[in-house]
Amino acid sequence: MSRTLENFTDALNGASSVGQVERQVTDLRDRLGLQHLLYHWVSFEGEMFGAGTYDDAWRDHYISEDFARYDPVLQAAYSQFHPIDWSSLDWSPKGARRLYAHARDARIGSHGATIPIRGPNGQFAHLTATLEGEDQDWEDFKNAHGRDLILLAHLVNQRAIEMQQGSVEEPRILLSPREIDSLGSLARGYSRAQAAESLSISEHTLRVYIESARAKLSASNTTHAVARAVKLGLVSI
Repeated sequence: MSRTLENFTDALNGASSVGQVERQVTDLRDRLGLQHLLYHWVSFEGEMFGAGTYDDAWRDHYISEDFARYDPVLQAAYSQFHPIDWSSLDWSPKGARRLYAHARDARIGSHGATIPIRGPNGQFAHLTATLEGEDQDWEDFKNAHGRDLILLAHLVNQRAIEMQQGSVEEPRILLSPREIDSLGSLARGYSRAQAAESLSISEHTLRVYIESARAKLSASNTTHAVARAVKLGLVSI
């Protein structure tokens, strides 16, 4: 694995675009015998910086179904710092069970692990590896490459940070006070019902404010709208 990591690092350092990073990630996925390998900088708009082997159909389906609201992997990654084995998570809630079933149908992988990454200025990202196989196959992979995945996560993240430096300044976005209040409530962990109650408005009105803010932020879904608003300093937690 040391030689594979060395080759990957050299190729990664020479990458100058997301497409080139993605080609290196795909090649590494194949070398490791994984089902999928994904890096995603989730605090950016949609797929503004993401490199991985999930196909577009699954990505679009995940966003259209708003699975980020129910994904126990993301929930754990936001609150933990160590690698997360998907088998250790609670998949019993209805939304999580539905996500799991759809992911299995899409052959995302019978096993998975996600490495959360914290970077400068509140940056949050993650690297995810999935494997299709038996339980013993997954245990063997973790024993052989578990620590390597942590190193890989930080190698890719460092390159992402370097590539994002000097990017074009984003245009100024103006949200109304109610749009800011609505996103701010969600950012602080309120459910939609709780957010509506705290603002003394109906859930329907709350939805109107959120959708309006989402459109202004060019966000793919509510989760991305909240993350983007926080990143731009429009909403404080």
